[in-house]
Amino acid sequence: MSLPAPKLEGLPPSVRVVEVGPRDGLQNEPVTLSTMQKIEIVDLLSATGLREIEVSAFVHPDRVPQLADAAAVFAGIQRAEGVRYSALVPNARGLARAAQAGVAAIAFFTAASETFTAKNIGMTIPESLQLYRELIPQAASYGMHVRVYISTAFVCPFEGIVAPEVVLAMSEELLGMGADELSVGDTIGHATPAQVARLAHELARAAPATAIAWHFHDTSGFALANVLTALELGATAFDASAGGYGGCPFAPGASGNLATEDLVGLLEAMGVSTGVDLERLAVAAHAIERAVGRAAPGRYLRRLDAAAMTAAGDCGTPLTA
Repeated sequence: MSLPAPKLEGLPPSVRVVEVGPRDGLQNEPVTLSTMQKIEIVDLLSATGLREIEVSAFVHPDRVPQLADAAAVFAGIQRAEGVRYSALVPNARGLARAAQAGVAAIAFFTAASETFTAKNIGMTIPESLQLYRELIPQAASYGMHVRVYISTAFVCPFEGIVAPEVVLAMSEELLGMGADELSVGDTIGHATPAQVARLAHELARAAPATAIAWHFHDTSGFALANVLTALELGATAFDASAGGYGGCPFAPGASGNLATEDLVGLLEAMGVSTGVDLERLAVAAHAIERAVGRAAPGRYLRRLDAAAMTAAGDCGTPLTA
């Protein structure tokens, strides 16, 4: 008989999990999935209890060819009641395309380092903020929920450590423009719990915890430690990618996102509710794994695979003396 999950003091009773796998997980893969494969993946994720799924991006196909069929994917998915389906958009044209496709939630993106901002979106930080000063009210006029990603919020692959004060100033400005939520990103997966704690304390001056989501990559193996640190300091939302796929085409050395099943498994084991069915989530992650054609980086799937092999009596070739 399993014991009830222990609850650590000071943790929230529940958190929001924002699934970014269909967009952030697939954009950096060398293979391009078919539209039907993407639709199947989103529909499987919709059946897990997830309430927020980032489906695709309305970007120029030359920049991210893996996501060139965003409108077709949105047209084909079965939209479950109570699930927010979002898309990444870079500019006014992308916003118009998203609105035409019936997208109810969008995400813009900038970064906290000048070099990465230039390489990622071809702008300076002030230019990106000026653009969103125009686009955020426009998105709000469509009735869209507006999220803004702040990439390289801890470490830039070109400039090194990013000062928390820079992220704080950007956060205050973006929320002042009317953004509903910010996603603060460890784009290359080099952040440490100490850096997370320092930034969390800074951001607490700018916004309630409900307006901040944390987006960790697991390059250094620190993602879950960073989650726990943020959680203990009041975080209520985390981004994750089913299977642990992802990365950024414009950030050298960036590996996969924190795997959604790893995140959900940790939180549920600590008594923090996510509302996500872990078994169904594993089914969706395995479907992504088959479609992509390479093993998922996430640890929970490997644990399931090992358990299945043990149950089947397949423990490999025994060693001999």
